[in-house]
Amino acid sequence: MMNTTLYSSDAFLVEGGVRLRGTVRVSGAKNASLPIMFATLLTKEESVVENVPQLLDVENASRLLSMLGAQVERCGDKVVINSERVKSFETPKEIVRRMRASVLSMGPLLGRFGRARVALPGGCSIGARPIDQHLKFFASAGAEVRVRDGYVNVEVGRKRGVRFRFDLITVTGTENALLYLSTVEEESCLENIAIEPEVIDLVNVLKKMGAHIEIEGRKALVYGSSELKGFVHSVIPDRIEAGTLMVAAVLTDGDVILEGVEPKHMKAVLEKLSEAGARIDNLGGGRVRVRKGSRTSPLEITTREYPGFPTDMQAQMMALLSVAEGRSVIYESIFENRFQHAYELMKMGAKIEVRGRSAFVYGVDKLKGAEVNSTDLRASASLVLAGLVAEGTTIIKDIYHLDRGYERLEKKLNSLGASIERLPSVAQLT
Repeated sequence: MMNTTLYSSDAFLVEGGVRLRGTVRVSGAKNASLPIMFATLLTKEESVVENVPQLLDVENASRLLSMLGAQVERCGDKVVINSERVKSFETPKEIVRRMRASVLSMGPLLGRFGRARVALPGGCSIGARPIDQHLKFFASAGAEVRVRDGYVNVEVGRKRGVRFRFDLITVTGTENALLYLSTVEEESCLENIAIEPEVIDLVNVLKKMGAHIEIEGRKALVYGSSELKGFVHSVIPDRIEAGTLMVAAVLTDGDVILEGVEPKHMKAVLEKLSEAGARIDNLGGGRVRVRKGSRTSPLEITTREYPGFPTDMQAQMMALLSVAEGRSVIYESIFENRFQHAYELMKMGAKIEVRGRSAFVYGVDKLKGAEVNSTDLRASASLVLAGLVAEGTTIIKDIYHLDRGYERLEKKLNSLGASIERLPSVAQLT
């Protein structure tokens, strides 16, 4: 019997020991949907975004756009946005601090109004994640940048082209720069940009709107337009959700077919899963079959910017390697504080040693159910995965983060045979 405990947000109760089998569809990418939704601020025409996942972050982005004056309507996986009546260039603090990606409103608002006032962003507790590269770019583009009372104030007079090199590769920094420069009717050059599939998906949208953008390696040449058009666009599949479901299949010795996958976006993850012993078959048409091999081998993983191994899959792979046959090493090169899930996995019997940015994972025969805490989005997913293979019952508290980035994850896993129950807010367990 467990002690009676009160929770401040939803929790998952996961019964372990079930092999996952069946077919599941992967949702559209959260990290592509959000910048594309903010791109609608650049036009007064109606835009249609398809294959948009139903997530807390997407809901918050919709609320933010509505508070700025946009009309936002959702029907299934389609979101229709009309920003013609947007008059405000200030994003409300209460929304921005719930969702780090809301910083992406800065580029479009500055491009449309010549000014933007955006609260400093919130999000997961996985490191400092500063926006200094965003502000350096805006300053180089001739904007006046002031940070005061928890807000970033940016204002520009005459828009001009710019040649700017990012000091480090930043996805949202690249996206903010592209969003703004799409309104500048002079040629600009960005160097050392992020080239994640989600960034390229935004580029494709901005091209549909009338901007001229060429990507050459890590360089972008941009020539914008003062009259950007509305668009219709279907968001790319979520490669991180797909990777998470693949790990679930391997962990549980399952046999799962994923639909709506783009394998070319997942080369680094597929290579590591195959190296660990997974059997992965590309069935064509966006369908991939994943099964466990005869054994799970240990790995050495270093997270890198795309096309390297994604930091957003590091936690899930740690759950898998916790029951591999031998010692694995994971080096986290992107964020300085992204091993919080290791300490929760250890509550379940995992043997992990964290040394700075490195984690040494010593595979054990089995994990055991425990009461654990979510600390960030991908950490939450790793605990769900561990719970699927653990003996007994696992309770994962504070799954707010999970709902930010996964569309009905428990329903998708349950459709494959898992046993996951959502316990509502302030639920009492005995």
